[in-house]
Formats: sequence, structure tokens, C-alpha cells
Amino acid sequence: MGLSTLAPKPTTTTSTTTASTTSTREPAPAPVPTGRRDTDGMAVASFVLGLLGLLVLNLFLGPIAIVLASIALLRGTSRKGRAALGLGLGVADLVVLAVLMSMDNTVSWGLAG
Repeated sequence: MGLSTLAPKPTTTTSTTTASTTSTREPAPAPVPTGRRDTDGMAVASFVLGLLGLLVLNLFLGPIAIVLASIALLRGTSRKGRAALGLGLGVADLVVLAVLMSMDNTVSWGLAG
């Protein structure tokens, strides 16, 4: 037995099989822009932070809600109403802070007096 009889014969591939498989593939779906999803999240976050800021930490949460709502509106969010509410609640946070600080004549405020 010689080595030449045990060696596998080289195989050749034809280009017709690859051409037929590429023509039957469906086109890839168009990618969804991630910017729209991000701005929707910013709109919801501004609403939640603005609402939460009416109760606690309105010095910090109010401006964050204003910034997030402004960015979401400038980038064209699909949740314009939620972003507008977040913007309004952020401004209301700062107004509540100013009113309660002026009533206490201090930089901090509390409901207990």
C-alpha cells in the first residue's frame, strides 16, 4: 500500500452554489436609530425626577429635570408631552424651593417648621 492511495483527493468548489445562496437571502432590516429611544428615556426621566423633586431634593432634581427635558425636546422625542411636563415640574421644583426658603428665611427648608 502506497501513501498515494490513502491521501484524500482535493475537492473543488464551484461559484454557482455561492451565487445561488446569496440571491435567496432577504435584505437586512433597517437599523432603528438609538437616538430616538434615548430621547424618550430622557423625557420619562425628566418627568419622574421633576415629580420626585417636588417632595425631596428639589435643589438637585429640579435642574436635572429641566436639562433632561430640554435635551429630549431639542433632539425630537416622540414623547413631547412627557418632556414638557418634566420641564414644567423642574421649574416648579425651583419655585417651590424659592417660596419655602423665603418663608423660613434660610437656605434649607422643611415641612416640620
